[in-house]
Amino acid sequence: MERRCSFCNLPIEPGRGKMFVKRDGTVFYFCSSKCERNMLKLRRKPRKVRWAAKGVRR
Repeated sequence: MERRCSFCNLPIEPGRGKMFVKRDGTVFYFCSSKCERNMLKLRRKPRKVRWAAKGVRR
């Protein structure tokens, strides 16, 4: 099963990245601390950030 970053939607290689579990049981996977910080601390939406794959408008 291929894991994808919860923020930027890029694939995460096995043995890389970080898993974050909220108290309600929601699981987030992050490829980098940049994605983790933007989602959890800064509370940014991926669709509003141009560099995130989810933010690219086609």
